Amino acid sequence: MHDTALLIGRFEPVHSGHLALLHEALRQAPQVIVVVGSAWQARSPKNPFTWQEREAMLKGALPKADRDRVQVLPVRDYYNEAVWVQAVHQGVAQRTAAGARVALVGHFKDATSSYLRAFPAWTLIDLPRQGRMDATTIRDAYFGATPATVGAALAPLASEIPASTVEMLHAFAQTPHYPALQQEWRMLRSYREAWAAAPYPPVFVTVDALLRCQDQVLLIRRAHAPGKGQLAVPGGFIEQRETVWQSCLRELVEETRCPLPEAAMRAALQSVSVFDHPDRSQRGRTITHAHYFDLGDAPLPEVQAADDAAQVQWTPIAALAALEEEFFEDHFHMLDHFLHLTGSLLPAPG
Repeated sequence: MHDTALLIGRFEPVHSGHLALLHEALRQAPQVIVVVGSAWQARSPKNPFTWQEREAMLKGALPKADRDRVQVLPVRDYYNEAVWVQAVHQGVAQRTAAGARVALVGHFKDATSSYLRAFPAWTLIDLPRQGRMDATTIRDAYFGATPATVGAALAPLASEIPASTVEMLHAFAQTPHYPALQQEWRMLRSYREAWAAAPYPPVFVTVDALLRCQDQVLLIRRAHAPGKGQLAVPGGFIEQRETVWQSCLRELVEETRCPLPEAAMRAALQSVSVFDHPDRSQRGRTITHAHYFDLGDAPLPEVQAADDAAQVQWTPIAALAALEEEFFEDHFHMLDHFLHLTGSLLPAPG
């Protein structure tokens, strides 16, 4: 018998396979901690629900006696497994006694399940696949429906979806988030289909420009899907005859009309980092070169939204952490990398 059992997942949304693993965790220990990943991500077709909504689906599928034994630990995406593992360890340590015997319950579905091997100090309980369902199938059926036809679209999958999830999906379809995510889902689907006939899976190269001045950073709100309305660092796709440096300056000017000459930008350049996590973009394998500029205490350059930017804004660095859930893809992580925003921003127990 273990003191605590862990279950790790995104639960987007909760289905019968998740519940089977959760029931095994409840059988293994009196206390269960469910690590809910991709917490504080902006809504997207891959991550449509907040961690609180996913917690409600999980606990709503349990009787009260079991519900009282389950704690949810939300963990953000760090796009760095070592940092993510450290965050999980820290969160679990906050919720368990020193020396607690911990079991990790899971299933090796595919390469995305490799994290299960990242916790050698815990007993791994590797179960076979639980049921036929995966969350992607549910999301595709859901976003391909309408508010009036959600029930019919989910009917063929009904035996694999708990009532708490069905209730949540019906309620969510009545919110403004649903049509916005449907638009994103259709756009991403068309984008991937356009590249489906390529002889090799495409790899896209992009650039981003993080411009800092007077302890503020220059951000845009995206004008188009994917990520329409979300905050982002100015940037975009490299063109055929450009270097990444040329592309970075061009994208900054096109989206913000930033008037600084190349010499001033060269003097302000602090560093360049490559962000290449395989899952950083839902459009496909996308590698970006992020340029970090610091203008110090110089006057704020006058900017204006243009091209792919619906809005442009200077945002105080001190305000960025509170905006985490509004950022496109991994752009908050990008800011965190250069500006060290999160530090010890792990959630408190409770």
